[in-house]
Amino acid sequence: MPRENRKRGKKHKKQREDEPQYEAESEQQIEAPEEPSWIVPASNHAEEVNQEAPFGYVDVDLKAYFRTVDVQIQEWQENQEDTVEDGDVDPNEQRRLFFIAALTEIRGKEKQLATDPDCSVILERMSYSMDDFVRRVFLDTLAGSYEVLLRHRFASHVCQTLFTVARDTISRESKGVITQPSTSQEEGELRTMTRLILDICEEILPSLSSLILDPFASHVVRSLLLLLSPNLSASEENTRSAVRSKKSAAWKAKQGQMKSVFADEKGKGKEISRNAPPEFSKMARRLVQIVRNELDGNETRAMAASKVACPGLQMLLEVEADQDMSNEPGSLMDRVTVGLITACRDDPSANVEESDYLGTLLRDPHSSHLLEIIVSRCSDNVFRSLWKTYLKGKLARLGAHPVANFVLAKALERVSENELSEAYQELDGVWSKLIRTSRTGVLRAVIDRAAALESSAEPLSQVLNTAFDIVADDDKKLLVPCVLTLLPLPDYRTALLSKKPDGGASHHNGQQSRSSQGPLEPKIQGSLLIQSLLRLPSPHNQFALDATFSLPVEERIKIAHTPSGSRVFDVLLDSTTVPAKAKRQLVMGFIGHYHLLIDDKLGSRVGDRCWAFADTYLKEKIARSLIQQEHALAASFYGKFFARNLNLYLLQRRPEEWRSMQSNRKRAQESQPTHIDPSSKPQVAATEHPGVAVNRKRKSRPDNEIDALFDEKLGKRVKKATLADIQSTHTDIATNLKDSKTGDKELDQVLGAIRLAPANDTVGRKRRGIKP
Repeated sequence: MPRENRKRGKKHKKQREDEPQYEAESEQQIEAPEEPSWIVPASNHAEEVNQEAPFGYVDVDLKAYFRTVDVQIQEWQENQEDTVEDGDVDPNEQRRLFFIAALTEIRGKEKQLATDPDCSVILERMSYSMDDFVRRVFLDTLAGSYEVLLRHRFASHVCQTLFTVARDTISRESKGVITQPSTSQEEGELRTMTRLILDICEEILPSLSSLILDPFASHVVRSLLLLLSPNLSASEENTRSAVRSKKSAAWKAKQGQMKSVFADEKGKGKEISRNAPPEFSKMARRLVQIVRNELDGNETRAMAASKVACPGLQMLLEVEADQDMSNEPGSLMDRVTVGLITACRDDPSANVEESDYLGTLLRDPHSSHLLEIIVSRCSDNVFRSLWKTYLKGKLARLGAHPVANFVLAKALERVSENELSEAYQELDGVWSKLIRTSRTGVLRAVIDRAAALESSAEPLSQVLNTAFDIVADDDKKLLVPCVLTLLPLPDYRTALLSKKPDGGASHHNGQQSRSSQGPLEPKIQGSLLIQSLLRLPSPHNQFALDATFSLPVEERIKIAHTPSGSRVFDVLLDSTTVPAKAKRQLVMGFIGHYHLLIDDKLGSRVGDRCWAFADTYLKEKIARSLIQQEHALAASFYGKFFARNLNLYLLQRRPEEWRSMQSNRKRAQESQPTHIDPSSKPQVAATEHPGVAVNRKRKSRPDNEIDALFDEKLGKRVKKATLADIQSTHTDIATNLKDSKTGDKELDQVLGAIRLAPANDTVGRKRRGIKP
């Protein structure tokens, strides 16, 4: 029996000579049947289409090389602020040569690298440092395979990043800044980025509806829609949340910084307007029209219930509203609202029958975001019909619902005065329940809408007193701490009684004192409520100001030492609706306690804001109140930076000169423009604090004030001595200054600067530019 026809199982014995031969022949015929020609083995088909690597696997050596590239790029991104000394090679030139070598290795292997789980992240990191020409070449090499790439698990993120960085290139092309490469007949003409994006849209148009439903391609389609209609999201935070989920954003954050490694491109593109070319608007309209034609009403409503397709449908609704296509019969918004737009178009005063479908979406964790967009982007007559049919009469239940309260809060931002007064009445019995469950979005939306309509604050004060169980007039002074902690008045008093003593903890140990507060720690939601109350137009915000100033100064200092509470004083000093008299009262209320306020990381920032607001008269009162605390400020980790603004020694010796100096500084600050150019180098304020990250280059750091003064009077010298050595020899320097013609003025400045500089000040030495 031939070996190739032998079956698995028992080993066949050798056939005897006397056995007939036909049995072997018949067995051979049965074991090798003839297969039809149209049958294709499944193994061969699997080899043709590899879902993990549709364009092949990356070579092992190339993969190892790109790991070294990734390590080098991450090192440059982390140490981007460092500059080289004179005489060394320009770091940007070195990095460009490095990128040229890496891009040479990429040539011809772009699709394999994009589908590789390790190299795809490296390509994303490199795309931020590519110039416009390289980005165009990279996108052009992927042409014809975008449908496969968008459906791939790793290549989809590469395409998404390329669409994100292409925004800056398109903006420059719209201004006429186009890199013209040397064209050759073999390679052909390189298309512009605008043309490439339009061609990519043409390529994926036949499969657009299926791409929105794909778990890997959906977020790329949203990025493409955002690129075609850049005015959809007003802020960068909304833009990131529209194209990435929380899980995806957290994963990308673990990959390190994603930015350009070239120093001359820092801040490049942030000031560029988001105006898209006219062709992009037409293409966005075509994408919406394609989805309309390929999906019917039931399929569109099914997308709203899908976790994958719902974010894409939200973006399509945004584009549709931006293109003024929502009010058309049969639009995507009309299908989701079950014909509500068509009904309002035929008869605006008609009573629309309530749909169970929208009631389900209202309480769904994923689909409720879709209703938020509909509520905020629909026309006025459609919103009135939505409010009357689905929200009015159910505000109490919807406000207490863990999901529907977000839709209700979004709807309250568009109500009229009559509808707002109706909301006060309907929600009268559930305010306390909303506070106890920490669902403050509805209450904050009511406050913001009242501020926009400039309505009376009397209903708001009653709402707050009801929500926090404040009945007596004497208890209204506890409104601010109750709102900050989101505790009704009985619970707040119970927490005060159960609070354990701090055990004599010092004020500068803010972390220890805050951790021992427990439920008395200010909450973010409570801080946002107080900030909304302070933004009410004057005099409607007077009850919030009175409640703030009725607190003892010690309690205000405790609030200023917390992350959420300090923002309340920021809004009080920055809000244009707060009278200047109230701001002045806040600044003067801390006089005599500024040494306690600024002896904290967050409190020192509040002290700096108070100092920046104060005029020369108030600054002198603050400074004179701190003369007795001069040594305590110099020894404080945070207070010593506030003391640099005081210049107490000059105030005591020559008050007139001190006043003129403060007046000049105040005028210089007021004359500076409020708009800061993002492309300019960051200016380092004199009141900065440790713990606040400030990016700056070594060459842009200001010189040490003490060293600059000595260099001016005694000539340039080599900095070899430490700050302690300078203090030990200040007597000899003072004698030299006395003998010179400079007089007492320079001597006082030198001695005043030395007195404010502690000897063992490692952090302060670094911040003042002194090398250890």
